[in-house]
Amino acid sequence: MSKIAAGKGDTKYNIYISNKISKRTLNQYLKTYNKLLVVTDSGIPKEHLKNLKSNINNRNVYFFTLPMGENSKSFSLYQKIINELVKFNFDRTDALIAFGGGVVGDITGFVAATYLRGICYIQIPTTLLAQVDSSIGGKTAINIPQGKNLVGSFNNPKCVFISTYFLNTLPQKEFNSGLGEIVKYALIGNRKLKKLIENNPQQIKDKKESILRIIIEESIKTKSKIVTRDEKESGVRAILNFGHTFGHAIEAYNDYKNISHGAAITLGMIIASKLSFYEGHIKDYQLDNVINIVDSLGLNSDHRKYNYFKLKKFMANDKKVSKGKLNFIMIDKNFNGFKTSNYDIKNVKKALN
Repeated sequence: MSKIAAGKGDTKYNIYISNKISKRTLNQYLKTYNKLLVVTDSGIPKEHLKNLKSNINNRNVYFFTLPMGENSKSFSLYQKIINELVKFNFDRTDALIAFGGGVVGDITGFVAATYLRGICYIQIPTTLLAQVDSSIGGKTAINIPQGKNLVGSFNNPKCVFISTYFLNTLPQKEFNSGLGEIVKYALIGNRKLKKLIENNPQQIKDKKESILRIIIEESIKTKSKIVTRDEKESGVRAILNFGHTFGHAIEAYNDYKNISHGAAITLGMIIASKLSFYEGHIKDYQLDNVINIVDSLGLNSDHRKYNYFKLKKFMANDKKVSKGKLNFIMIDKNFNGFKTSNYDIKNVKKALN
């Protein structure tokens, strides 16, 4: 089992990575709480729920199941989880467990941040995307009609347990969604991870456990290092949004249906890389390198159905708008990410053609 530290000061927490979750380590955390509410969703295999129940020693454990999908990150379901906590008289000696993908983690963390002005929660992400992205860094949120994640809070978990065992039952579409985020870390500064992907695409696609463990660890190391330096996204943390401005706009354009978050972000990274090329930050062969990495993993790089005029209004609601101008995350010739508001809008339109 590997352990990575994230956060700082009072909000510091550990991330445990293994094939299967250590019952002993899990209960070292859980024994401090009187009651637990496990928030999960309808897509979690019953065998995983059964294993989690058998691993928890606490007597007072309740379960709340969300409908599967992005639409569950809503005010109405937020209210229903709050109602459950009130019904079972949860107080600050109790805790929540987020057991599922990014949707479950985001809404559970937001409930934990706001109920009684804050109670503890633990992340047990079951999808590759949640393991390398949303469970790390304390971003919690729900969606509103105007955009994704526009209501939320920064709220670090007490700990995160990551098990590669969950990936064995993960649908290919969801696995690919997580690979998109892993590619992101490779393109914004983790050269070791980039080389690992370039040299082992087939082993990654085959879900070989030994290589999966390494690329998950490297992804988490990159994210935890960045978010520890910048917990509230006031500086360097912004580079983690590489591809997200375009990707979130693609998701919103599709009304969060028929395309996964990771697939949208993958297309967003292709567009952001093209913008980086047109702005002169990378060479043509480096743009080809980005596209080849994406293609080698069996991910979709074709964004032709999304042009500037289709996505413009959704990008205008992006959280990276500052003083009326949208900031973009681009990459340079050394494959480091950076944020900038200095760009030619003509190149944005060109990148989306």
